[in-house]
Amino acid sequence: MNKKLWIAAAVFGAALASTNANAYDSTGCGLGSMAWRGQSGIVPQVLAVTTNETFGNQTFGITSGTSGCDPNGRITGGTQKMILSFLQNNMEQFAIDVAAGEGETLTTLAGILNMDEKFVAKRAYQNFALLFPNENVDAVDVTMTFYEIMKA
Repeated sequence: MNKKLWIAAAVFGAALASTNANAYDSTGCGLGSMAWRGQSGIVPQVLAVTTNETFGNQTFGITSGTSGCDPNGRITGGTQKMILSFLQNNMEQFAIDVAAGEGETLTTLAGILNMDEKFVAKRAYQNFALLFPNENVDAVDVTMTFYEIMKA
């Protein structure tokens, strides 16, 4: 990337960052957002957005449901994204733990939500049928249902 483009991107990123200093994740979904996940500051945000725009993968991710994107636009908050990311990799164990009313996945999700582990386990157990209405439920639907159950 040439120096002028880098400076312009940094200035633009700083301007965007200053308009919403409380934003959890201002880069959205896409390969760039995944590549710089967990990093903070203007430079990683600019690089994430630039990567997404350069390769057009954010649009592809939204239309295909890949790269951390949801084609229905249902996952919007930082906490929900963390839950989704976790459940995409742990759905089977999560179902087992919910059915048992205890387990490491429930402990982890309680930590993400900053909630009491026993409360999370009990609420999930009581709502197993809502979380898993059929064997083909996907991580997005489970995430949204789980999040709503915990908010209630």
